[in-house]
Order: sequence, then structure tokens, then C-alpha cells
Amino acid sequence: MRSLKQRARIAGLWYLGFALGPFYLLYVPSRTVVQSDAAATATRVLGHQTLYRWGMITEAIGAVMLIGLGLALYRLFEEVDRHRARQVVALALVSSALGLVGLLFEATAFIAFRTGEGVTGFDKPARAAIGLLLIRMHAHAYSINQTFWGLWLLPLGWLFVRSRFLPRWLGHWLLLDGVSWVIIGTSWLVDPTRTDALYWYFSPAILGELVAIVWLVIVGAKEQVAADPATL
Repeated sequence: MRSLKQRARIAGLWYLGFALGPFYLLYVPSRTVVQSDAAATATRVLGHQTLYRWGMITEAIGAVMLIGLGLALYRLFEEVDRHRARQVVALALVSSALGLVGLLFEATAFIAFRTGEGVTGFDKPARAAIGLLLIRMHAHAYSINQTFWGLWLLPLGWLFVRSRFLPRWLGHWLLLDGVSWVIIGTSWLVDPTRTDALYWYFSPAILGELVAIVWLVIVGAKEQVAADPATL
């Protein structure tokens, strides 16, 4: 049976899958998507097909790693509070599923740009417009998913606080992180023009997850020492 420190580090290694996010959520779109210009977007996607494909591959890997992370965190925290640990797994599964739905939109957009299969009744400009719409739907799926990024951090932060083998201050930071993502995700539904400003405003709180990853991978968890019966 793995020690507590080993389980914490394994969870941290799964958590490193989040490092793929900036590649497929920020870098790939910056090289392939031209906002409000479907023809230019189609040209860029077709001109960077390998990059676009790698974006989809890493996105799929990220969704799978999120499931693995949820299960690893359950193993780490099941003795702290099994109910809250199950909440973490359930919300991770929902978030992963939303990510895969977004990936489906992106893959369908690639088909529309590249071959037009399924939309053969439309001319090239119309197919480009459909492809850009699908890419926007991919972005909207992730905007909605931000709420679930926050929701799953709430039980996780609570588990950090109650665990005794991880820093309480880090648990409180994760709770703040979770509330921040819920606000950011909700703002997209209420007023999308404020989402970017809120992201930068809450960025100090959002760094909590990065600190948690580093802590789990490098430090792990403090082993629990059983009390000596003679001292009881």
C-alpha cells in the first residue's frame, strides 16, 4: 500500500496535466483563430494543420488526466471525508465531459474547414463561417466549464483544510480560488464583457492551484504518526 506522501505526489503528477491547458486554450487559438473573420481563420487552420491537430490531442489528454486526478485525489482524501472526496471526483467528471464536448466542436470545425464533409451543400465561405461558429462554441463550452473548475475546488479546499497532512492555509487559498472561478464562469453568462477584467482581478487567488500542484509534487504530504497507546 502506498504511503500518504506517495499518494500526494501521485495526485500532484496527475495535476501537472493542467500544464497542457495554456497550449491548447491559449497558444493554438492565438495561431489559428482570427476573431470575426471566418475566411482568415480557415486559412490559418489549414496552414497550421499539425499544430491544430496537436491542440486537439493535448486537449483530449488533458480531459483524461482530469479524470485520473479526481481518482488520485479520492485515494488521498477518502479517509478525511469520503463524501467530499466523492464530490471532487463527480465534479471532475463533469468538467472532463464538458471539455470533451468542446473538443467535439473543435474537431467538427476542422472537418468543415478541411473537407466540408457533412456540409457539402454550402460553398467555401459558408463552410468557413460554420467552422468559425463551431470554434466559438468550443470557446463557450470552456467558458461554462470555468464554473465547474471553481465548484470542484470548493470540496478540495475543504479537504485540504481538514486533512491535517496538508497546509490549512493552502486549503483556504484553494477555497478562494474556487469562488473566483465560479464568479468568472458565472460572469460569462451575465456579462461576457467583464470576464477578462475579472480574470485579472482574481489572478492572485487563481494562483492557489499552481501552489497546490508544486506542493503536492515536491513536498507531498506529512505522514500521520499513530499515537503511542502507553501515552493515552
